[in-house]
Amino acid sequence: MIGRCGLLLTGIVAAFIGNGAARAAGAQIPLDVALGDVSLNKVPFLIAADAGIYARNGLDVHQFITPAAADVARHSGVIVPKEYIRADISSAPIDIGGGSPMIYRVANSSNAVERVLLATTESTIRDHVIAAPNVTSVEDLMGKRLGYSVPGAVTHLGALARIKKMGWEPGRDITLVGSGNALNPLKEGKEDAFLGSAMLIAMAPDMKLRDLIDLSQYKIPVAGSSILAEKNWLKENRDAAARFVKSAVESIALMKTDKRAFDAALAKWFAITDRVTQDRMYDFAADLPAKPYPAVDGIKNTLAIYDSPRMRAHKAEDFYDASFMTALDKSGAIDRLYK
Repeated sequence: MIGRCGLLLTGIVAAFIGNGAARAAGAQIPLDVALGDVSLNKVPFLIAADAGIYARNGLDVHQFITPAAADVARHSGVIVPKEYIRADISSAPIDIGGGSPMIYRVANSSNAVERVLLATTESTIRDHVIAAPNVTSVEDLMGKRLGYSVPGAVTHLGALARIKKMGWEPGRDITLVGSGNALNPLKEGKEDAFLGSAMLIAMAPDMKLRDLIDLSQYKIPVAGSSILAEKNWLKENRDAAARFVKSAVESIALMKTDKRAFDAALAKWFAITDRVTQDRMYDFAADLPAKPYPAVDGIKNTLAIYDSPRMRAHKAEDFYDASFMTALDKSGAIDRLYK
């Protein structure tokens, strides 16, 4: 079984602060990578480190946890030591995080870091609404509190899309609770439901929480978990970016063609050895695309949902560069990984 949330997240933190796999001989390109939130979307990058994929592609990758991820862990009962938290995310040229929240920040914050999506593993919203046992239907959420992470995040975009589908108005028919996509706010009665990703979806049955609705059925476009490269860095470091995208694609292929790599990562980093639990989580992870092109439709949907004069100052093309994925795809390198 999964066991306590603290055990699970402690394993995730340990993975995020590691330096990665053994380094290959010879000079390698050093690369800092910010692994944003705590989720199963990060497993391929842990596998890339463990399996030596980064090193084989000439990269010396250092992956670290961010304050946002530490906050998620804290709300689920894990205190991350301060020395393992790096506050200056802008110094990391590569960020593994949501494209939609990045776009939202660019349009709404004067000090946002502009990044470009090089690849996306989550192009439609796959979150579920996880609810307290007394909430038995989506209709029961009328007048109640629905948790999400931060404005612009996948959980926020998903909440707005679902509320619109119901014909409700935020603030009048339902209350949205920020920093609420964690277990503690729900368990403490500070909200009635929240939007959760694969990690918490897999944990919900063992914690007697209700898996109320699967948003994947609505195919809501989103620029979810992506490889985000800082714009100015990308101009001068396209070779390093290409190596990183290639490493990610190879790691996804390893995970999809050899489930043992995924199970080993769960056992090593998450302390999950129960076969049923591993299989449950793999059902989510196995859906990662073999060819994770940037989520163009998700970028367009983000611009539309958060429409504003500042949003209208941008176009979708400002936020993605598909050339790395296109080059890999046309070379046949991706297809060869699955033969």
